[in-house]
Amino acid sequence: MCRHVFAFRLAMIALSAPAALVHAAPGLAVRLVGAAVVLTFMGSYVLFRDWERFGPLLLRHPTLLALDTLFGALLLVAAGPDSTLAYVSVCTPLLAGLVYSWRGAAIFASLQSLILFLVYAATRELHANLAQSALFPGLCVVVGAAGATQRTLLLRFGEASRTLTAVQARLAVSEAVSAERARLAREMHDSVAKTLHGVALAADGLARSAGADRPDPALIRQQADLVARSARRAAAESRALLTDLRCEHDPNPDPDPGGGRDLLAELGAEVSDFSARTGLPATCLPSEAAATGGTPPPLPPAVTRQLRSIAAEAMENAHRHGAPSRVEVRVARDGDLLRISVIDDGQGLPPGITIGQLRRTGHFGLVGMAERAAAIGARLTIGPGRDAKGTAVSLELPLDTLPPRPPPPSP
Repeated sequence: MCRHVFAFRLAMIALSAPAALVHAAPGLAVRLVGAAVVLTFMGSYVLFRDWERFGPLLLRHPTLLALDTLFGALLLVAAGPDSTLAYVSVCTPLLAGLVYSWRGAAIFASLQSLILFLVYAATRELHANLAQSALFPGLCVVVGAAGATQRTLLLRFGEASRTLTAVQARLAVSEAVSAERARLAREMHDSVAKTLHGVALAADGLARSAGADRPDPALIRQQADLVARSARRAAAESRALLTDLRCEHDPNPDPDPGGGRDLLAELGAEVSDFSARTGLPATCLPSEAAATGGTPPPLPPAVTRQLRSIAAEAMENAHRHGAPSRVEVRVARDGDLLRISVIDDGQGLPPGITIGQLRRTGHFGLVGMAERAAAIGARLTIGPGRDAKGTAVSLELPLDTLPPRPPPPSP
């Protein structure tokens, strides 16, 4: 705003300077008017060009604006009150209102109005047309009040903007904390909690075998080995989770964050581990559509991890709740769409079940799967399996929404 005021002043001074020099008396008067024109023009130009540097100087020293007002009065006397220089006089209280608030606006508006009345009185036009003579002094009062009002509004708007920024920052922090809590809940549920549940089941079986009338040493040894393996697996998953949390604050957590991962190999390893751990037959193979759509491309590590976790949770839910005889994991690519299906022939889901009902009853497996799918932009559907028997968990991921892989490093 102050720059705009000084730009207007520059234009008005340039227009009125010739008239001021022409009407000035020869000799000393012309020199004084010329010096006033140069000083006023240069001062306005400097403040217009570099307000951030010289504006605080004007803010700390109101006498500089008072001197500028006196130089403007000299030009006003020389050019006459009817020249365009009268508009320069109006800029002074406006600038004072913007810089010094209401008190400064009142002082400089009064000073400029007094100068204008004195100029009109000196030219003997005050009594001839009093209404016209009071026009510019009254305008000085109005623009001074307008400048002070504009300053108040700008300060309040700035304060409101800072408050809004602070609120948005707090909301962002709260959302980040909520998202991190949800992510930790998914990781704990899909890794440590699931393994600990297996440890508890294996320990129960070991207790029953040890408490039998005729304990079988081989069976007890086998169950004890299963408890030990499950406990070691839970410890390894806990370390992996802690490592993942620490790597989030590491500036270089992964030397190759954009390196692709083979999804079929990752899912195959997960299926093999699931089958060896549970004894339930499970297979991972490309579906029939893969023959025409091609194999899935290498995927970013974060996306591959989410897809592997979704497939693992779907197989675990089928084993734990559906009592199936086998589980199939199928992968297909149809153009830019990647499809993954986990199909079992078990009991299936209860009719009418929803994600909200599962969340309220403490079953977070499907909830976590839906959150993982949403995190990578995929669409997750859960319905009946083949011939309306069992459950089919299907996921569709648009490949064109994934971030582009970085080019390989030059040798």
